[in-house]
Order: sequence, then structure tokens, then C-alpha cells
Amino acid sequence: MVLGALAALLRLEPDIEVVGQAADGEEALRLVDETRPDVVLTDIEMPKMTGLELAAELSRRGKERGPARDSPCRVIIVTTFARGGYLRRALDAGAAGYLLKDSPASELADAVRRVHRGLRAIDPELAAEAWGEPDPLTERERQALRLAGEGLSNAAIAERLNLSEGTVRNYISEAAGKLGAANRTEAARTARQKGWL
Repeated sequence: MVLGALAALLRLEPDIEVVGQAADGEEALRLVDETRPDVVLTDIEMPKMTGLELAAELSRRGKERGPARDSPCRVIIVTTFARGGYLRRALDAGAAGYLLKDSPASELADAVRRVHRGLRAIDPELAAEAWGEPDPLTERERQALRLAGEGLSNAAIAERLNLSEGTVRNYISEAAGKLGAANRTEAARTARQKGWL
């Protein structure tokens, strides 16, 4: 429903053409290959491939092509997650914009125009919050903690990440210590609330 509404709002703009809509991250990547859009709008949480993974993949592809080739597709995250941690991760993944779904339609259209011109479009209040508290987790700690938060055992996490069970235990313990959490469940909950998972 939100996907259709965003597309309909953008179609009202005379200088913006909506070339495709995707229900999940893998379909979005396929559509980018087929339609070669200038700007992609994505949410953070999507089936099969998150918006952060999509942004990172499109950024990687743009770097591989180099400056002599077509300009890379730029990404705007449009989400309900008003958390500074998510914004930082989105920017690290190569996103050029980060807006909340409750932003006015005119703001969304302006963000698409800005990002198309090579600028950034970021909610100013979130920008201030994002630089207030740094994310203490390493990528491996984040991966282990995310899976622990889904209820997987250390053995299952080790198998999934191709690590030893002791290494997984260490990652989760380190993450819990950094977050001041009493256990893995509390650590995962805290990290998710901050936008670090």
C-alpha cells in the first residue's frame, strides 16, 4: 500500500518518472538492471535483501564502473525508522538520502531532485541524532547479535556465519558488554532500538 502511494505521489510530479516498483530487495536489484533508474527509493526492512544491502550493492557496482561510465544509481531510504543508527548505516552503505515515510509529498519529490543532482537529502533532526551516539558494534558483532535476537543458538549462528561456536560466544559477549546489557536478548533489543541492527 505504501509502495503504491509513494509511486502515485511521485507520478504527479511533471519532472519525475516512476520506471518500476518492487516488492523485495532482489526484485529491486533486478529492476535496476533492467530500467537503469537515476534514483531508487527503498525501505530499510524488505524481504530477501534489505534496503541497506541494496544501497551497498548499488554503491559497489557504481565504484566498479568508475567515473568514465554512466553515473551510478543513487539511493534514498524512505522508512519509518527514525533512528540515528539506521541513518549512519544507510550513509555508510552509500545511500544519498534518508527520509521518514510521514514526510510531506513535496519533501519526497524535492529529495529525489536533490539526490538526482548529486546532493544529499537527509532529515535534519535525524542527522543531528545520528552523530550524537556512535555505533559501538563491529560488523561481526552486529551479525551475531542480529541472529541471536532471532532466537538462534550459538551453534546455529556459528554454522550460519561459518565461525566457531567460541568465536560467536565472544562476539555476543563483547556486544553485550559494549551495550551494558545483562544478556544477549537485552543486547539485541538495545541495539535494535538504537538502529544498530
